Amino acid sequence: MSLGSQSGEPPRLLAVIHRAEDVLLAFLLSTLVLLAPLQIFLRNFFDAGWIWADPLLRVLVLWVALLGALAASRTDKQITIDVVSQFLSPRAKAIVGFHTGLFTAFVCGVVAYHSWLFVAGEREFGSKAFGDVPAWLCQLVIPFAFALIGARHLGHASAHVRIALGLSTVSAEGEGGGK
Repeated sequence: MSLGSQSGEPPRLLAVIHRAEDVLLAFLLSTLVLLAPLQIFLRNFFDAGWIWADPLLRVLVLWVALLGALAASRTDKQITIDVVSQFLSPRAKAIVGFHTGLFTAFVCGVVAYHSWLFVAGEREFGSKAFGDVPAWLCQLVIPFAFALIGARHLGHASAHVRIALGLSTVSAEGEGGGK
């Protein structure tokens, strides 16, 4: 059973959401990996290229980075600086996990809020990313990704609280990890 699930439906819905994230991330990364060398090839061998390709590649890097971070936040196993936790008891580790999850959620919330203001400003200004594509559409991933990452870390923090209080024996470090 995954973290805090009472029935079979939430894990299935989460599995569908995770699969959609993975498919979108794979598609965007594949596009990036194919388009970048093609653009280089066109420039080097034909002194040509698509005028929209370089700005699109920059947008793809942004989307791939943020969707990759979102995928990493899914199981609470992203890169951490972890010196102390190996010396902590499981309960103390859960308490530390709660605090770090709460802090991460707070920081993500602040970034999401301010990036939303930024995107709103870009929309009002009317700048273009490439062609007729508004810049704000390309930047919309920033507030949404940070908001979702923050929400996931709130979920991880609540799982750590349940473990610290002895209400759950499920590992807070990933779905399905533990009993």
